Amino acid sequence: MKTKRILLSLCITMLSTYAFAINESEQTITHTNETSLGNATQTFREEKKQSRLTIGGYGEAVYSRNFYSDNYLRYISPKDYQNESHGRFDLPHVVLMLGYDFGKGWTMGMEIEFEHGGTESAIEIEEHEGGEYESEIERGGEVALEQFWIQKSFCPQFNIKLGHMVIPVGGTNAHHMPTEFFGVYRPEGENTIMPCTWHETGLSLWGQAGSWRYEVMLLPGLDSDRFGDKEWIKGGAGSPYEFKIANAMAGAARIDNYSIKGLRLSASGYAGNTFSNTLTKATNKIYENVKGTVLIGAFDFHYNDHNWVARGNFDYGHLSDAGLITRYNSGLSNESPSTKRPIASSAIAAGIEVGYDFFGWIGKKQQEKGRKLYLFGRYEYYDSMHSTESTITDYEQWGRQRIAFGLNYYPMRDIVLKGEYSLGILKSQFNNEPAVSLGVAYSGFFNL
Repeated sequence: MKTKRILLSLCITMLSTYAFAINESEQTITHTNETSLGNATQTFREEKKQSRLTIGGYGEAVYSRNFYSDNYLRYISPKDYQNESHGRFDLPHVVLMLGYDFGKGWTMGMEIEFEHGGTESAIEIEEHEGGEYESEIERGGEVALEQFWIQKSFCPQFNIKLGHMVIPVGGTNAHHMPTEFFGVYRPEGENTIMPCTWHETGLSLWGQAGSWRYEVMLLPGLDSDRFGDKEWIKGGAGSPYEFKIANAMAGAARIDNYSIKGLRLSASGYAGNTFSNTLTKATNKIYENVKGTVLIGAFDFHYNDHNWVARGNFDYGHLSDAGLITRYNSGLSNESPSTKRPIASSAIAAGIEVGYDFFGWIGKKQQEKGRKLYLFGRYEYYDSMHSTESTITDYEQWGRQRIAFGLNYYPMRDIVLKGEYSLGILKSQFNNEPAVSLGVAYSGFFNL
């Protein structure tokens, strides 16, 4: 059944790409300069800059009414938690981006993020307390520095970036601004099985030639201590400590093609070992050859023309030695940052969304004013426990379908009002999860 769903999701994605791309024989290539802040690539026409300083950012405010229980036992005793509901206000992301052009090809970018209005905390090991884990909150406050990098540009085809940056694996990581997806929240599938927005400190080489853009990255590996059943490898990015473990390195790559007018086709991937990138090393010989290699392959596309917008993604990931990593994590201290949960050998996420701009259909007057009104629909299938070893329990509630439809109204290009109805479709033994969500968001860059 899971194999059939993979093939169905892949076929839907590929057929949608073909349907929108067909008959688009004309190609338009605009020579541009690229400035990347927060890995949300903004393209500006070649014109004289007014200032070396660039300020930008994005933010989201959301209200959701979820017509299902949020009790942690709802999947264990589904019949006891029917016909419940709860509401939530949230600030998923509020971000300030700063960029500066030093001249002679040298630029800087940084991103400061307030996420869910929460605090950033650290976990450290207290050696004088028998190696116990202790949570520290004095360093964080309510601000997290999500990105900071220095870049040297030699030519459009070759640029070097060093520092903390977004890993462009999957469609959402590479295009995570709230004006770049229809839903009130980011696409649920990719946001579940992978870190999102995934950011690490490392080295990036990127460039653009004609209708092709590439990026390759060297970065520290994930930490297998913090993998789990619900979100697969998502917790292994970043660090709960005041430093990033770098005992193992990893690589990531992305390539984009813009040959067809209005269409972007993209492929990305990631590879790296994780079991050696933990804070403590296993001493038992049973773990001697365990690597915990994570491999991720992803395809995504974006079409925007003739008043239609269509986006889609297909992501598949594999983790080696998942059974032994599960066994090792289960023996960690209760105070450790590990979830101590079973881990799947593979995870999958596939989705497609299509929207039509009714203002564009009415006439160009509204479009000239930057106003748009999209009616959209989205379908997703994802499973963070797609395949498991025989010793691992498959928690079937983490494999689900999700459908959503709603409206996106743009009073101007950089501001959007969103409303949607969504339905999480779980297997028959569980309760489905319907919800209504409303949100307002902005995304903009300003050259001063």
